[in-house]
Amino acid sequence: MPEPVLVSIAASLATRAVAGLYELVRARFAGDPAAIAALTAAEGAPPDSPQVHALGEVLGRAAATDPRFGEELRRAHEQAGVAQTGRVTNQISGTVHGNVLQAGDIQGGVSFR
Repeated sequence: MPEPVLVSIAASLATRAVAGLYELVRARFAGDPAAIAALTAAEGAPPDSPQVHALGEVLGRAAATDPRFGEELRRAHEQAGVAQTGRVTNQISGTVHGNVLQAGDIQGGVSFR
């Protein structure tokens, strides 16, 4: 069973929520057809799916084989502010002019006046 953080990273990869994280993993998996297959199979899958868990296991093996990659993977995940599966993290960067709404689930209307 993969570490929860690796499942969270796998879920982020499945949705391509963090482009830099996806590119880091894709580059690391470039010479490994089975790892690329796991990454591809997880694309668009729900966070609790078998495909995401399988990708988490592949990430765990890659991190164990290459501790530097494991550290870089965790650091990139942490810097991106990606939350554990089932939670929401919102980020805004750069200059913002106007209204901004950050939310997980909204039930009802939203109005800016």
